[in-house]
Amino acid sequence: MTCHGHNVPVTEATAAPNALGPSPDPDLRLGAVVQSDGTTFTVWAPAAERVELALIDQQGGQRNLDLAHMGEYWTGFVAGVGHGQRYGYRVHGPFDPTHGLRFNPAKLLLDPYARAVDGELDFASPLIYDSSEGDSAGHVPVGVVVASSEPPPPISRPVPWTETVIYELHTKGFTKLHPDVPEHQRGTYAGLAHPSVISYLVDLGVTSVELLPIHHFLTEPAIAARGLPNYWGYNTLNYFAPHAPFSSSGSLGEQVAEFKAMVAAFHAAGIEVILDVVYNHTAEGGFDGPTLSFRGLDNRAYYRLTQGGTMYDVTGTGNSVDTSHPQVRRLVMDSLRYWVEEMGVDGFRFDLAVTLIRNERHEVDTVGHPFLAEVAADPVLGRVKLISEPWDVGNFGYQVGNFGTPWSEWNGKYRDSVRDIWRTSSYGVQDLAYRLSGSSDLYGDDGRYPYASINFVTAHDGFTLRDLVSYDHKHNELNREDNRDGTDDNRSWNCGFEGETDDPGVVALRKRQMANLMATLVLSTGVPMITAGDECGRTQHGNNNPYCQDNETSWFDWSLPGVWSDHFALTKKLLALRAAHPTLRQWHYFSGQPVVPGGRKDLSWIAPHGGEMTEADWHDGNLRTIGMFLAGDAIRGTDADGNVPVDNSFLLALNATAETRDVVVPDASWAPAYEVVLDTSSSGATEVVAGAVVPLAPRCLVLLRAL
Repeated sequence: MTCHGHNVPVTEATAAPNALGPSPDPDLRLGAVVQSDGTTFTVWAPAAERVELALIDQQGGQRNLDLAHMGEYWTGFVAGVGHGQRYGYRVHGPFDPTHGLRFNPAKLLLDPYARAVDGELDFASPLIYDSSEGDSAGHVPVGVVVASSEPPPPISRPVPWTETVIYELHTKGFTKLHPDVPEHQRGTYAGLAHPSVISYLVDLGVTSVELLPIHHFLTEPAIAARGLPNYWGYNTLNYFAPHAPFSSSGSLGEQVAEFKAMVAAFHAAGIEVILDVVYNHTAEGGFDGPTLSFRGLDNRAYYRLTQGGTMYDVTGTGNSVDTSHPQVRRLVMDSLRYWVEEMGVDGFRFDLAVTLIRNERHEVDTVGHPFLAEVAADPVLGRVKLISEPWDVGNFGYQVGNFGTPWSEWNGKYRDSVRDIWRTSSYGVQDLAYRLSGSSDLYGDDGRYPYASINFVTAHDGFTLRDLVSYDHKHNELNREDNRDGTDDNRSWNCGFEGETDDPGVVALRKRQMANLMATLVLSTGVPMITAGDECGRTQHGNNNPYCQDNETSWFDWSLPGVWSDHFALTKKLLALRAAHPTLRQWHYFSGQPVVPGGRKDLSWIAPHGGEMTEADWHDGNLRTIGMFLAGDAIRGTDADGNVPVDNSFLLALNATAETRDVVVPDASWAPAYEVVLDTSSSGATEVVAGAVVPLAPRCLVLLRAL
């Protein structure tokens, strides 16, 4: 083994550094870069005094080589090393935790830029902590050298925001019980790419899958001590490596190829792949957590610290990544570009995104934070979808509506408003009207469009749709936290009985409420996000926080689409209506101006008396019956093919009360008659004439198409 360019024999690392030569790559590409005759290793550790590269064989044996110091970087070329080589770093320097310094060469560190990760964390070993002087090798995951390969083919037709329907799913849980997927592929990237799985999604009508975290993650030691795993994956160890346990083919780079094949399969079916990414914290936990990667390379740079060197936590996990530091931002940006350019993904949903826009004083900066500027200016990220979860748990952490372009946002206010109206707990219909029409109060004042609102009623975090109408209270006992975990603010209603029941009246009401919630979601202006299984009655038995339930509580039950065929058919019909009618998925906000002189407007709010809503109606706190008229000849902009669409007009009417409400259909200046295309009460009516008095059934939603 020789130093590149110097032909000097390399010796084993000793107490006196014997450095490798400088990297031949003038740009100092971070990570392990495979070349024709070897691999260049480069890591950023500006405060380190010495950095060793540890090459690890399959029996756990190590060969340690010293890297050359070049400014803030440590780098070296190792001949004869290539794809599949396992490796880590040992970093020397002062250990002074009160000043944020956590260097400890006894801890084998994972390269933050590793393209694959192999091995598991030994939760029971004290050697993973700085409090132990012993060597952590053999007890921690390590990096794997991965050679470059072709990215997946891009999707043939990128999905415009106006046509986007997001389906949030868990890579393992979605296929773990799928009868058509070969057993060894269930719960893996290959399982998710199975034709039966993809055809189900195509048939349902979704356009984009949003995968819960697939960056390589770990279970927290405290959770492992309770005998449970981190199932959801919001505990990232590495931002470049696909989670190895989701691979059916191996963990020495095979996970990269398998992930790319999965993306290619989705793209071939016209479905986008969006990743839920967790750049706000890492798996190293709090001050007393394990030293696995970032902490041992530069604790002061990667993490937000207090004056005393302890973690400044705005994520609730023990640490918070500090994107006010330029090199940390580089890590995030390099990771994002890698997943787009090399792994082929089509967008990202940023978990606790507010943490990423806190400045060096830990204050939220929605205007001038360099992370926002860098994302907005990046040509690679400019072609993918960017979605923020616009909150964290720190001071001023709730920032719904404040991210600006080019961001879309999880609209938590939409979720709360829609849940409240259908459980009869809203104050009137004012807030609901904003949510139905795209939330212009949140996104219309900063140059954004209705697609900035990612509308959702449920998500992985909380009740499923079925549980939302079946439980008033969380039932998280299986999590072994004495039911203290998970939110108590569920805004749910059990329809009169807590939990499952055979009472036909309760069951019928629950199904209608599920239909109302799904119809409201899909027919609202903005981008709908459906949680996997909500189309077919998936239940978590009242657990609103099953982050640690890697079992039937969380896995998708593939018998349900048949058992709940009526609700599946309703969801499929709703998505087909949305896809067919641009009136129901508008690009621009409504102006409220007439499209016919003296006649109907592009958007009109219809009161039960048949006329437009008055000031008194808007301030009636007991009003929970409303109509929404959308003019099909008022669509602004062009469709994906550059044509100006002309469509039907629609009247959406909902009655969220427990009583029948007589409503007056608008007069003939709006439309002479309407066809009933959807009625969650199944009243049987098929056509309604202008000016007619119609009894709107209790707790129902009706969609009428103007004739």
